[in-house]
Amino acid sequence: MPFFSKKPSKKATRLFFATDLHGSERTFRKFINAGKFYGVDIIVMGGDIQGKLLIPIIKESNGRCRATLQGRVEQLATEEELNTLKGRLDILGFYYKIMEEDEFRTLSSDPKSVDKLFHDLARQRLVSWVDLAEERLNGTGIKCYVTGGNDDEWDVLSALKREGTKSFFACENEMVHVDEDHTMISVGLSTPTPWKTPREVSEEELGRMIEEMVAKVPDMNKAIFNFHDPPKDSTLDTCPMLDWTKDPPEQIQQGGQPVMYGAGSTAVRAAIEKYKPMLGLHGHIHESQSVAKIGRTICINPGSEYAEGILRGCLVTFVDGEVQGYQMTSG
Repeated sequence: MPFFSKKPSKKATRLFFATDLHGSERTFRKFINAGKFYGVDIIVMGGDIQGKLLIPIIKESNGRCRATLQGRVEQLATEEELNTLKGRLDILGFYYKIMEEDEFRTLSSDPKSVDKLFHDLARQRLVSWVDLAEERLNGTGIKCYVTGGNDDEWDVLSALKREGTKSFFACENEMVHVDEDHTMISVGLSTPTPWKTPREVSEEELGRMIEEMVAKVPDMNKAIFNFHDPPKDSTLDTCPMLDWTKDPPEQIQQGGQPVMYGAGSTAVRAAIEKYKPMLGLHGHIHESQSVAKIGRTICINPGSEYAEGILRGCLVTFVDGEVQGYQMTSG
């Protein structure tokens, strides 16, 4: 009989992470398809999934339609031109509704009705995304975890919560098991921005929320922090400094060059330094694609180019509390 027996090695888990899609239909479909394409076990969406604008498409008396997009009036004479515009709006993540001139005028004079329509369309898109995820991931074994970000409205995010889903799971403010060994906690809010987005809190409040989530983690060595706000001064949060006194905010320049700084959260950084999780998944700052190591923790911001229909992401492989490798992706 042998004196020594080799302990069977554990199977590594492969995760795909993307963030900041802002309503883009094309980019979300790429995200859902990324699970099969990259051969991963888990896909994670890290927040800011709601679109930013509602574009009315107005029927004119001559049978044509018009719409104003990015300051330019688009005249749509044919069904093909209308469908082309819808495709562009889907990529940009904008919502739209075709309406008569009278309806447009009535709506324009009632901001509350505009806000209600925007929220209704935003919820409808998220409902369709949950349906798509359940359909595409059915039978694959791939789990999809999604959280909101600072740009997402609470009532819109409620569309993500659905009983009985088998592949798609809303995970904000929850601790979930991503495999037999590893857990993930998710916090979608951010610290204040110049744009006064729907879900912003102070550093102190964000720190308190993180502590509440941390208390649920059974083993920090095998934990993932899925926090939308990146850690302060980590290279994951580098962006131009803005003058908040201007409306809209303007870039601060020095010697003809924009002044850059770290716009991330001190509370997030303090939590990573204190608890030393295995992995940090972050977003929020679209232009700051980067990987940084804070202590033992690998922290990732894949960046975002959603308006171009490009899905930026990161593949991460881990086993038994150790990140074995990572690779940025774009496509």
